[in-house]
Amino acid sequence: MKEFKSGFVTVIGRTNVGKSSIINDLVGEKISAITNKPQTTRKVIKGIINRENSQIIIIDTPGIHKPKSKLGNVMVEEAISSIPDVDVVLYVIDGSNSKIDEKTIEKIKEAKKPTILIINKIDLIDAKKVAEIIDEYKNIYDFKAIIPVSVKQKKNIDIILEEIENNLKTGPAYYDIEEYTNQTLRDLVEEVVREKALKLLQDEVPHGIFVETNKMKTRKTKTGEKIFDIEETIFCLRESHKGIIIGKQGSMLKKIGTYARQDLEKMLDSKVNLKLWVKVKEDWINLDSFVNRFKTKE
Repeated sequence: MKEFKSGFVTVIGRTNVGKSSIINDLVGEKISAITNKPQTTRKVIKGIINRENSQIIIIDTPGIHKPKSKLGNVMVEEAISSIPDVDVVLYVIDGSNSKIDEKTIEKIKEAKKPTILIINKIDLIDAKKVAEIIDEYKNIYDFKAIIPVSVKQKKNIDIILEEIENNLKTGPAYYDIEEYTNQTLRDLVEEVVREKALKLLQDEVPHGIFVETNKMKTRKTKTGEKIFDIEETIFCLRESHKGIIIGKQGSMLKKIGTYARQDLEKMLDSKVNLKLWVKVKEDWINLDSFVNRFKTKE
């Protein structure tokens, strides 16, 4: 019988390279918001993968970018600071935009952790380009493995888990096998609402929103059916943004609510009564009282 292995794995990379999509696929559940907007992931989120001979705790981190606010600084610090404290690093790059990030490579070298390079979006490039990227990255660091993948085509995702397991040491299960994330139900609900807002809103508006749960209770309907009553507030930076989020005669807010409710009913396996509110909190991305919520709590 194989020895049971366990360990923590951080997933790092620039914004919009597909980290959250890869993690959701590996975990088999939706734990991180996914959009085509940069900086979708704002805080460290853990996914728990239970396999026959291992438990892998995989950590989704904010994308590495040039920060322009206190929130941006916290996001980059959270991503970089996760490297020294894990057993394995997954470094994800975009195959269609594979420019080497020297600063991140330096941090990986300093940490001296087993690192697996994931080349995502190979469906957008040809085999020759994939080979060129592999050769280029082989010359800059001794990666434990280099895995070309396509989340869109579900290609080579299982190989990632095999390689992670190969680089883990014998250890216990840190979480119950029924768990798949460290997030609370409220966290998951906020992520769903924020994801729908990010997907539907344009320009600079999505980057200035923050979602907070005001109410989340269950009750029985007259027919005895379980239903969740959920109220969420979407904070934004400006009064003009509030108007865009609400939309003409409330059309945009209604659309966000409809798509979010559909996902929540699947996630909670229950009827959901969802109410959304929009409030302006000017420059919240630079207010410590808000930004500190994105820091990892020990």
